[in-house]
Amino acid sequence: MAIIALEGMHFYAYHGFYKEEQLIGTDYIVDVYLTTEVNQAAVADDLNKAINYETVYLICEATMRKNSKLIETVAERIALNLKHQFGNIQELKIRLRKKNPPLGGRVDWAMIEVDGNFKKNCGRCGRPMLCYSDKTCWCLSANLKTAALESLKEQYGRKCLCKECLDFFAG
Repeated sequence: MAIIALEGMHFYAYHGFYKEEQLIGTDYIVDVYLTTEVNQAAVADDLNKAINYETVYLICEATMRKNSKLIETVAERIALNLKHQFGNIQELKIRLRKKNPPLGGRVDWAMIEVDGNFKKNCGRCGRPMLCYSDKTCWCLSANLKTAALESLKEQYGRKCLCKECLDFFAG
């Protein structure tokens, strides 16, 4: 297990609630921390099996270009885009700082930090797994009939099931 981090990515962007912020813009600093397994990539010395930090940077850069009123929205968007790009993130933390927010006095920055832990155990077999609980989940592609889905919800509640268990119920 390892933490891949990019700290101090600087961007100039036009996020803000007030029209002036959206016109003038300001400086932002983004830090990203991703926890993942690196054994396969390290042994093979293969970038294709790793989380490429250049790709992480490009995702942050592209996300910062899409204007939003709230920095909370921007931070959540970065997290979502990273999850959709990399299917092996076990935990993540995004820290976004807006320098010199317009608050009527001197303030170095306003900050939001979002995080997520995606390590879970299957509700049926207990097998460890990763689940992002969003549209990337394998449960959406499982070919389950409505009655089977209702039965699983009744039996396991809000607990996620691994791909193998869902395949078992799909027949």
